Amino acid sequence: MGIDTALSEISSLLGNRLSRAKVDLAHHGQSEAWFPPSPPDAVAYPESTEEVSQLVRICHAHGVPVIGWGAGTSLEGHALAVRGGVVVDFSHMNNIVAINDADLDAVVQPGITREELNHELRTTGLFFPIDPGANASLGGMTSTRASGTTAVRYGTMRDNVLGLEVVLADGRVIHTGTRARKSSAGYDLTGLFVGAEGTLGLITQITLRLVAQPETILSGICRFSKFNDAVDAVIATIQMGIPMARIEFVDATMAKAFNDYAGASFPEDPHLMVEFHGSDAGVKDDSARFAEIIADFNGDGFEVAQKPEDRTALWAMRHNGYYAALALRPGAKALTTDVCVPISRLAEAVEETRAEIDESFLEGPILGHVGDGNFHACLLFEPDRPEEMAEVKRLSRNMAQRALRLGGTITGEHGIGMGKTDLMEAEHGAAWDVMGDLKRALDPDGIMNPGKLVRGN
Repeated sequence: MGIDTALSEISSLLGNRLSRAKVDLAHHGQSEAWFPPSPPDAVAYPESTEEVSQLVRICHAHGVPVIGWGAGTSLEGHALAVRGGVVVDFSHMNNIVAINDADLDAVVQPGITREELNHELRTTGLFFPIDPGANASLGGMTSTRASGTTAVRYGTMRDNVLGLEVVLADGRVIHTGTRARKSSAGYDLTGLFVGAEGTLGLITQITLRLVAQPETILSGICRFSKFNDAVDAVIATIQMGIPMARIEFVDATMAKAFNDYAGASFPEDPHLMVEFHGSDAGVKDDSARFAEIIADFNGDGFEVAQKPEDRTALWAMRHNGYYAALALRPGAKALTTDVCVPISRLAEAVEETRAEIDESFLEGPILGHVGDGNFHACLLFEPDRPEEMAEVKRLSRNMAQRALRLGGTITGEHGIGMGKTDLMEAEHGAAWDVMGDLKRALDPDGIMNPGKLVRGN
């Protein structure tokens, strides 16, 4: 069989860095999402681009699927081997290749995580700003076009990836982009691979934009009695041009979850969690203006966290929102879905979503990076109850269709994977077929992360 021959050849290449151990297959057959386990046939741990290239050439010759793996934190089943094959785990390719302080960029391998990179950058006066919450690998973040809590100020991975090294489906190695800040030379292949979810090739090196560490950081939290007041305060803040580094929304159900899970003492009402970056004078001015805005929208005070340990505790609680939500119903799973809408339609989108969840028989806290119109619902269900599975899928689909009706997108940061492929035509129309054409041009045998993102893949 093709798979047996391929694995024999890969074993000769990698030795004991090709694993078929049951525990390894099980670990790489699950995800943070609700999808059932899908163990691969083997897990490979390459240590260089050349090894990745040779491995892919072998799989290409034998028609064996190849699936990239970072930290396994994706929420739409992106890295599951739904048709078997070889999972390529990049944890051994986790080095910083170069830090170019003067040019504010760094070249890294895909297996390094954002926290590891920022730990190494702490003495340079620079940092990498994209913060999706999870300590995701930078290869995974690039492949899913991730964003997160700081996107309102620093953008997404699309805005912060300057260039890539990619192994294509036939084993060829290409380089996209340069370290220059702009280029007019040809197609934007970097943009093509950022967000392709591993369906076009495996990313083996990334050139990232860095930014200066801010002189002053101030975080804070404020309460609202009505969630639409909180959302309207966000809209007003953005429209007034106040340069927020983070502006996060949590609803009353999420506030309760924080209290139960993290020992917080929030009133069970909607809250905004915010952060300002800049000079000392600039941060003070921005926070004062924000305090005036929240007062206009019936916000109850603005509790400041300026000490590093207080800020860390505040954002650690926010980043653990997924696990806090799960704790609301022990033993349940969560279908964690996201949408993104124009900021002017955000209040309408959140209000309709909250009302529909309240009418349902299931719980679903809402939270999100609302500074850029992006929010999430953690829909809790028991997977062995078909009626609950059907209900969370209905609620998730309605969220996506609502976002499209309001001029938005079915996902602002989680990506498509295999969880939202049935909604791609509704958003993209004939452009989804063009994506399929690109896929077939670069991967005619369909071995790169099959079953994800494009039609018939």
